[in-house]
Amino acid sequence: MTGHEPSGASGTPRPWGRGLARGIDAFQRIMVGALLIMMMATIVISAVGLGWSIVKETLQSARLIFDVKQVMEMFGLVFTVLIGLELLETIKSYVSQDQLHVEVVFLVAMVAVARKVIILEVKESDPVVLLGIAAIILALAVGFYYVKRAQVKDPNVPAPKK
Repeated sequence: MTGHEPSGASGTPRPWGRGLARGIDAFQRIMVGALLIMMMATIVISAVGLGWSIVKETLQSARLIFDVKQVMEMFGLVFTVLIGLELLETIKSYVSQDQLHVEVVFLVAMVAVARKVIILEVKESDPVVLLGIAAIILALAVGFYYVKRAQVKDPNVPAPKK
């Protein structure tokens, strides 16, 4: 038994269980493939948009110096593309190893929070929001530490392949 077949009271696989499990597996493969294609398209569109923004801002300004707001917007777009790439890595690890790696999910979350921190207008932000972001950063750091520590202690815990 592979773990996918529903079994009767006697523990023997039901005949319809194997077909149902195969159907679910096929559905999952199709959905993951569709997600991969959509994610890649989104990353390409975001990267092209970033490039277009840089070219447009350069051509519109008489000099090659951007103001702080423009630079922060561009950094935000760069991090958006990086988040997309990390999400793509998450889906790829799911496809290649048929499991989701917590470490990769933590990395995606850290990149997303880093993007928010970089584009954040601290002077205009509510102190409660800043405390919330600090709490998220602390929670992610502690969680990531324990995930890595568990991998060091137990060599059987697979690390995600890059």
